Amino acid sequence: MLIQNGIVSAPLWSSKKQEYAGMLTVSDFINLIQYYYYTNSCAYGEIETIQISQLKDKHHQIWVNQQNDSIHPMSSLYEAALFMSKTRAHRIPLVIQNREIISVITQYRLLKFIANNFKRTEVLKVPLSELKIGTYGSRVATAYMTTPVIDVITAFARENISAAPIIDEKGAVLNLYDTVDVMSLIISEKYTNLDLPVQEAIESRPEDFPGVCTCTLNDTLYSIFTEIRKKRVYRLVVIEPNTRQLIGLLSLSDILGHLVTL
Repeated sequence: MLIQNGIVSAPLWSSKKQEYAGMLTVSDFINLIQYYYYTNSCAYGEIETIQISQLKDKHHQIWVNQQNDSIHPMSSLYEAALFMSKTRAHRIPLVIQNREIISVITQYRLLKFIANNFKRTEVLKVPLSELKIGTYGSRVATAYMTTPVIDVITAFARENISAAPIIDEKGAVLNLYDTVDVMSLIISEKYTNLDLPVQEAIESRPEDFPGVCTCTLNDTLYSIFTEIRKKRVYRLVVIEPNTRQLIGLLSLSDILGHLVTL
């Protein structure tokens, strides 16, 4: 259903308790795929038949928290932004008192609203080099085109990250492998062969893949907001403009965390 509707997460509804029960995300699929890879690859077929309710009972060790992290629809955008920046959650369900799901607000939609309506443009014109937001240097998890996909997926789970820049031997950025790319593996049924190189895995991306968004330390949130208004941006790879050398990674969580301090 997620694949058919072009989405990477969905709120779960408990028919037994008649209430919101958590979020199903790409991270759950990553943990499930890891589980089968490291335990019994012969059981991969279960991925296509196992029920969501069975994940917690049968594979409780790989079940990401059935989060009850939600906010009320009447909460302010500031409260939503503060919550997202603290938890680094990419999305929050809007749930009313009887535990009924009204909608889901995402980091991107929240930032797009801010990009269209933020009036204090002067505070947005500070270069990233001065803002000190993002992840830089050796703290950024990277991969090569020859890196096995399972190594990248394992890094996602181990370091609680959602993307890894793909670089060449000189450190120049070639691409980006994202948790969303795991969904492409599932669509192409390549998830049973996680030893395949990243280069082959990214060939399964859909034709409408938006590409990798980059920026430099000279860019400002003002220029980044211009990009957010144009297209979906989930993170930006910070590069050196002439050589495309990797400098760092800027996520929407980093941007939200800065904005709530203003």
